[in-house]
Amino acid sequence: MASAPTPPPLLPVTNPAAAGSSPAAGGGSDAPIATPAFRLFLSRLSDSARRSLSDRRPWGELVDRSAFSKPDSLSDATSRLRRNLAYFRVNYAAVVAFALGASLLAHPFSLLILLGLLAAWCFLYLFRASDQPVVLFGRTFSDRETLLGLVGASFVLLFFTSVLSLIISGLLVGGALVAAHGAFRVPEDLFLDEPNAAPGNSAAQGLLSFLGAPGSGV
Repeated sequence: MASAPTPPPLLPVTNPAAAGSSPAAGGGSDAPIATPAFRLFLSRLSDSARRSLSDRRPWGELVDRSAFSKPDSLSDATSRLRRNLAYFRVNYAAVVAFALGASLLAHPFSLLILLGLLAAWCFLYLFRASDQPVVLFGRTFSDRETLLGLVGASFVLLFFTSVLSLIISGLLVGGALVAAHGAFRVPEDLFLDEPNAAPGNSAAQGLLSFLGAPGSGV
């Protein structure tokens, strides 16, 4: 007598909907920040910084001692500054950023206040998911209330602490260094590329390209 055929083994089947819903059920709610928008912002920031740094001139050319001389007049200093700004624009931006960073690093408490303020803007308004309201102390805040609260907090922290004065002083020191270098650096040996002949054209576009709205798809 022939034996009955053996039934094929059953393969385990995973329900994608159930698998996808389990983390949400365990976590209780979505993350308060729009992760795709935040990642897109970081990607744009990284790309724009990389493109801008690619236009950086050699630092040895910036500090070449043989190329420094006293300008003959104010108009000569202005002409030198204009040409050097067009040629060393990325290097000058790095100098200003270094001066600003040094000013903030010398005052860690003010730096923590500024970082906390930037984090609040990012997590509570700029990159927060549109369907995720801000809930504090059991109260739900609308977008307008959140914006007004952040503006008020920014005003208090910037104008009633030393944060704003440190930012201004750092920018002034960096600007003074750039102006002094541009006025005393003889630009006769500098040659601008044709696409970059307009002062700050490509550099400004590269440095600010990450400011496009993450959700706009630009």
